[in-house]
Amino acid sequence: MTRATSFSFPGPDVNPPGLVESTAPAFPTHASTIRTATRQMPPPDGPLSRARPGRERILGAIRAAAIAEFSLHGLRGTSTQAIAARAGLTKPQLHYYITGKEELYEELLMQCLHDWKVTFAFDGPADEPATVLAGYVRKKLAHAFDAPEISRIFTREVLDGGRNLARYWPNARAWTQAKVDVVDGWIARGLMRPLDARILLMHVWAMTQSYADYALQTRVMLDVAPDAPLDRAPIERELVAFVLAGCGLAPPAA
Repeated sequence: MTRATSFSFPGPDVNPPGLVESTAPAFPTHASTIRTATRQMPPPDGPLSRARPGRERILGAIRAAAIAEFSLHGLRGTSTQAIAARAGLTKPQLHYYITGKEELYEELLMQCLHDWKVTFAFDGPADEPATVLAGYVRKKLAHAFDAPEISRIFTREVLDGGRNLARYWPNARAWTQAKVDVVDGWIARGLMRPLDARILLMHVWAMTQSYADYALQTRVMLDVAPDAPLDRAPIERELVAFVLAGCGLAPPAA
């Protein structure tokens, strides 16, 4: 049996097809929208999206199993045997699709980082920081609630020393600097109070990521059973209001 090529996600060194870094000024003089990264991202064009019936199901099971195992145990604590068992496969069957756990881990980690870059752009009118920041907080919070396991893969990687993030950090600093430039521009124009824009962003990351990394604590503190629906509305409302108040901004009109 010939081993199939493993499924692949966009890597960290180049922009995936269709993703173009914006070269427009951070503050257009006309009424337009801000983009720190222009999203023209087509659906993934790899074995996951092109798979035949049956194969697609197996690759989906491998991906879900890998996310679960890596989010619980990290790279070092995860075995291909555990991924195979969770996916309902034997270990030889799993290795028909992948060469090893390191390859699979890096693909999933880079997919997480790629999703964060594309999804969490600054969207909104250039002269309305409250609208832009409120939208940014909501998107970050929604991702923490909707995809906690893949977010935890990043967190565990950082806790393990971040050795697999070496190629990612230069791009991360560049994407962050683009947002810092936008916030600094608002401050210079008197649209919000003076503050350290980079620290503001890190606070937003920490507060939103908490709902992925500490999902259990959230439910315990709010007295919500593990299998009960969690009312996100008050969490979103309070977090958006907190961030905007810290920036000296009033909530945007509904």
